[in-house]
Amino acid sequence: MGTPTLGMDRERWLAELGRDVVAAAYLEGHFVLRSGAVSSYYFDKYRLTTRPAILRRLGVALAEMLPPETDRIAGPELGAIPLATAVSLESGRPSVFVRRQAKEYGTAASFEGELEPGERIVLLEDILTTGGEAIRAARALRDFGADVLEIIGVVDREEGAAANIARAGFRYRALFTKRGLGL
Repeated sequence: MGTPTLGMDRERWLAELGRDVVAAAYLEGHFVLRSGAVSSYYFDKYRLTTRPAILRRLGVALAEMLPPETDRIAGPELGAIPLATAVSLESGRPSVFVRRQAKEYGTAASFEGELEPGERIVLLEDILTTGGEAIRAARALRDFGADVLEIIGVVDREEGAAANIARAGFRYRALFTKRGLGL
């Protein structure tokens, strides 16, 4: 389960991963974000999660961030599902997917996969601006009876997510920040 550093120390390995994240997913232009804000740059999460070489390394890096008491990994649909799967494969912990709304057929589930009240969950998210989707998913897990240990993001755009998540009562960390990526 260790970091495939090929002789590199962890800091250098993460710096290289960060450069690859930027090269693959950072776009400049005119973009409207989920929050409704307009931005001159955008991180295309699908350019990260559809590239096996990057997704595999993100799985390793995020798995290393899990608190030891984590029972299960959660990922909100749609973007964080590949991340949750990669971290589940790397860590050996099962995952659950959080729907935006309960499906209207079959089991009418709000979650896909097994989930038991009291389980200690880490919620993964891809790119965070305000943290709204992560907060919504974490609240759904908490309302179900899960213990949300923390929210871990891949990239924090440093536009309010950390403060909003803390205000909502959840712990939060990001693998990378906009500033840390040199942007």
